[in-house]
Amino acid sequence: MKRRTLPLVAVAIAALSACSGDVVVQAQLRVPDPETGDTVNRPITGMVVRLLPYDRDIVFDSLTRAAATPEPPVPDSLLALQNQVAAAQETWRAAEAEWNAMRDRMQSITREMEGLNRAEARYRELFREFQELDGRYQGVERRMNQAFQEFDSLQRGFITQAEQLRLLREQWADEAFADVNTVIGNRLDQLGRQEYTDTTDAQGAASFSLPRGEWWVHARTELPFHELYWNIPIQVGGEPTVLVLNAGNARVRPKL
Repeated sequence: MKRRTLPLVAVAIAALSACSGDVVVQAQLRVPDPETGDTVNRPITGMVVRLLPYDRDIVFDSLTRAAATPEPPVPDSLLALQNQVAAAQETWRAAEAEWNAMRDRMQSITREMEGLNRAEARYRELFREFQELDGRYQGVERRMNQAFQEFDSLQRGFITQAEQLRLLREQWADEAFADVNTVIGNRLDQLGRQEYTDTTDAQGAASFSLPRGEWWVHARTELPFHELYWNIPIQVGGEPTVLVLNAGNARVRPKL
């Protein structure tokens, strides 16, 4: 009986498949649905995801320890001020939402009254509601404006202090991490591997096919007042690997 042999290309593909694995990274955040108010998963789109064959935190930690001077710390007072800015913004937006809802309702009442006879019961009902809203309207508007002024003042103070600290930390990083590309390049040469990069699509997914072994999933995304940072080790094997990135497995870092 004649033995069948696989074509050389097929053998190469089979060998490559046996030595590689598929990885899907799904990035999402829990946010309130504007229509229902329920908390839902929202995909993080357009986020760069990198698969690294080394732990980047160890690389930067070692360079930080070897730096000539310590890294300028973020003062607790600045973080407290940032929290005050966030709280003030929430207060202002809540007052603004109330003001907008009240204004829209008053406009709706006015339009409906225009088509009614003043003797109708519905007209008198709408007129009383309009008067009640009108009596509160200016008070809500004053509260909204005061809340914005408080938020704006706190934000200006935070931006000034944060900018000064950011420049100091950037100057320090330029010196401390001057050799980081060389260090990483040497590490990749030792491992005989490369880095892989993809960007999350409309569903918040990034896909990779890479050699088996230990890898680190690295990504970051900015929120209004902080940054979510991921550097998660995974083991790539024969079965597809799916990793969900969310606030629960991220490291929260201050955004300056």
